[in-house]
Amino acid sequence: MKKIELLSPAKNLEVGIAAINHGADAVYIGGPSFGAREKVGNSIEDIETLCRHAALFDAKVYVTMNTLLFDNELEDARKLAYDCWNAGVDALIVQDMALLNMDMPPIALHASTQCHNIDAEKVKFLEDVGFSQVVLARELSIEQIKDIRSKTTVPLEYFVHGALCVSYSGQCYLSHVIGGRSANRGACAQPCRLSWNLENAEGKRLATNRHLLSLRDLNNSKNIEELIDAGISSFKIEGRLKDIDYVKNVTAFYRKKIDEIIERRDDICRSSRGESNPSFYPNPEKSFSRGFTDYFIHGRQKYIDAPYSPKSMGEYLGTIEKVKNKSVTIRTGKTLHNGDGLCFLDRENNLLGFNVNAVAENKTRSLTQTVTSNSDISMATRFKIEGSKIFRNSDLVWQKEVEKSQGNRKMKIDLIFTDTEDGFALSAKLHDTDSEYITTYLSTEKEIANNADKALENIKNKLSQWGDTEFVVEEFCFGQQDNETTSHRDVELQKFPVETYGRMSYFIRASVLGEMKKDLVEKLRSYLIEKHRDERERRDVTPVETYGRTSSQQNVIYPKEHLSYLGNVINKKAREFYELHGVKDIEDGLEKIKSNDELVVMTTKHCIRYANNICSKEIGKPATSLYLVNDKGRFRLDFDCRNCCMKVIKEK
Repeated sequence: MKKIELLSPAKNLEVGIAAINHGADAVYIGGPSFGAREKVGNSIEDIETLCRHAALFDAKVYVTMNTLLFDNELEDARKLAYDCWNAGVDALIVQDMALLNMDMPPIALHASTQCHNIDAEKVKFLEDVGFSQVVLARELSIEQIKDIRSKTTVPLEYFVHGALCVSYSGQCYLSHVIGGRSANRGACAQPCRLSWNLENAEGKRLATNRHLLSLRDLNNSKNIEELIDAGISSFKIEGRLKDIDYVKNVTAFYRKKIDEIIERRDDICRSSRGESNPSFYPNPEKSFSRGFTDYFIHGRQKYIDAPYSPKSMGEYLGTIEKVKNKSVTIRTGKTLHNGDGLCFLDRENNLLGFNVNAVAENKTRSLTQTVTSNSDISMATRFKIEGSKIFRNSDLVWQKEVEKSQGNRKMKIDLIFTDTEDGFALSAKLHDTDSEYITTYLSTEKEIANNADKALENIKNKLSQWGDTEFVVEEFCFGQQDNETTSHRDVELQKFPVETYGRMSYFIRASVLGEMKKDLVEKLRSYLIEKHRDERERRDVTPVETYGRTSSQQNVIYPKEHLSYLGNVINKKAREFYELHGVKDIEDGLEKIKSNDELVVMTTKHCIRYANNICSKEIGKPATSLYLVNDKGRFRLDFDCRNCCMKVIKEK
């Protein structure tokens, strides 16, 4: 049966635990260094704590080591890989191929989307050299994913939600060229979110002060089942810089969506265990978003960009009916609250906002509410027209519900209470599984109960209450054990429901039952954690001195014989890796060299011509170059209409 994984981001331990508790099957988190978000590193101690929590639910922890490495960093990266393995990490997400050419622990490796995984040829190569999961490029369509799946067997991971990099990942050098902050080294300054002017070759201004490279946020919630059928098994939520409330909300939302599909199919299942019960209604529109797009999954489409602002628009409320002084009458079916943050685009398409000071429901007109603000923002002159759209980017009432939510993830267990020759035994196993019983024993003198029925009921009630633990009792039975055995693992138990079991007529204090239950909780936790740790996927580690010459790898040839600076090779081990796999000509990556040559600093499927209704195919004219200009520089835009993509060029 195909296992489906929901993979959530974690910028720290607290967020990682929240993601697991709200339904994630796996989380990805940065280690102390070498992660593609340099501002969100975490200690090995915190990662180990997260691994133990995740392992309870058979959920996984992936550590991002997806930056390019210089030669003097390779040894530290190797040591970090061992630290991660010893801490219980399930896999490393990597970009630099040097890590396949070093003395590494048997930890599984996932090929980051920064490896530029855009076709079956590349993915097949990554599978053959030992990657156990491949993160596909966000730009791929359903048909392209199907083609990759038909030619490979490695598990495929795909972004389902979150911020979009406008460039193919791993192929963006704009931040590096502008300010020396390399995206491939985890230091992207996000110049794509800045405002730019658009000019033609003669210097004529075509657009002014617009966020021409800024995209809306990805939302593939309507395409999950189609992606499953195309071959995706891991659904990734972007956001290692996002706060805990965002991760709770989006994780809970996609958990619900995926579970609805799993429940009506018998060919797929979850990749972890435990059911989450958030105390709020998940809605991705209420978290940070620039508006949503499903990008290129069904081919090119309009309105994938967010040219007016890189800030959050939030939840669409409705339209403006009337504007007067500090009050706005809104036609909406949603309830507004004091303190909500509302926003709109003014006549010049600038994003403006205000906080709600008071809300009045209009009795004479259905579905309209009038809100007032303390801010004098001259809304009457700034709104485009009555009838314009208005959004809510802060819902305080809902936000408080999210903040309180603990996820309440529980695993169902079967519980058996047994009297033994010298006391009692309490055993538990995961419900509806073949897992073994875990048992705690109590040696004590037995006290006959005055009322056997009441005593049995009290035992059941006390032992069935597991409070704020990760467990909830699904089935409870009294059992009878052979006196010669010492463990429920060794015998087939005879189970009796409370109403038919009459032999155990003992009085047992509630405190004693509580201690047995407490001890069993710790034993269950330890068992589940160690079981997950022992069953982690292990990569076949080839000795360094024979790498590339073993029977499984000696015939694996890289799809290209030449690697330009776009191949991102900046250390000797990566160079050796590609040479062993047939690459004859390898240029150094930009992070290692200074070049005054003309460079492609970004390749993107987002076409500014298409977005601004000047596509050469649509207007029947040649796609001449355009220019992006601001105080950071001037960059030429070349249009590859045959392959329907745009290149951002740094000229000499």
